[in-house]
Amino acid sequence: MSLDNYVNTFGAYCKARYGQRIKKLTIDAQFTCPNRDGTLGVGGCTFCNVASFSAQQGLEQPISIQLAEGKLRAHARPTDKTHSPRSKVASDKYIAYFQAYTSTYDEFSQLKIKYDQAVADKDIVGLHIGTRPDCVSNEVIDLLVQYQRQGLDVWLELGLQTSNVLTLKRINRGHHLNEYRKTVNAARSRGIKVCTHLILGLPGETTVDYFNSLQTVLGIGVDGIKLHPLHIVEGSTMAKQWRYKSMPLLTLEEYACAAATLIRHTPQHVIYHRVTAYAKKPILLAPDWCAYRWQGLVAIVDELREYGGQGSALAGFGKMA
Repeated sequence: MSLDNYVNTFGAYCKARYGQRIKKLTIDAQFTCPNRDGTLGVGGCTFCNVASFSAQQGLEQPISIQLAEGKLRAHARPTDKTHSPRSKVASDKYIAYFQAYTSTYDEFSQLKIKYDQAVADKDIVGLHIGTRPDCVSNEVIDLLVQYQRQGLDVWLELGLQTSNVLTLKRINRGHHLNEYRKTVNAARSRGIKVCTHLILGLPGETTVDYFNSLQTVLGIGVDGIKLHPLHIVEGSTMAKQWRYKSMPLLTLEEYACAAATLIRHTPQHVIYHRVTAYAKKPILLAPDWCAYRWQGLVAIVDELREYGGQGSALAGFGKMA
């Protein structure tokens, strides 16, 4: 059975709004990060290597070319042997997703040029901006409001990862929870939807920390959530730590249980943009199950089928695992 049967997914949201699922086209606009260029620090977050999620990393391609190539990839069949049985449905609408590094970290004039280039494509109906909570100015929010008034579906995706201040320091995030709270309030007060990223399995954290992070995000207010399992990628600081200390990572079963628990404790109006993630080898070092796109998804669906779907714990049908 589909994840849509148990979770308020972004795919279902798009289908209700547009009559079809909408593909995201990832864009690398050659942004950097204040946690890499010396403004806040160097080396970036300890888990980070953008090559694990950006097909365009390192290439200075025009945004129009990236979008055109992304459309071709969007219609290619998955190649891993555990692919979803869902049939491939052609789409003629797309979302421009500025994903790589901190996609609001540049001069305002440059940001507007890059965003304008993306939304100029006639097939683009949505604009998603991935960034840090400490790099979103009021001027940027005003710009996003303008795009939304043009009819685009605009989402601001904020990488919080955890609400635990000790973990934020440990993973070298370079920002505090207060900056996240401020940005969320500023964006949502102007009508810009916020999707928050949370990582499960960060060093030193337990299911209690995951639950606290979820409750903090829900308490501040949020429109969407992305869950990610911690995975070790080549080129990250954690890769060195993992090789030296053999850092413990969540098993597939542990992650599925934790993710499903959070979903059950999430109000049904919150949209889940993602409930798991994967990376390709050889960039991916561990855990091996993160190399397969559908393993995590299937395991989570199994948990939800058995113990209840999104919001069921809030209705008294479940409890914290």
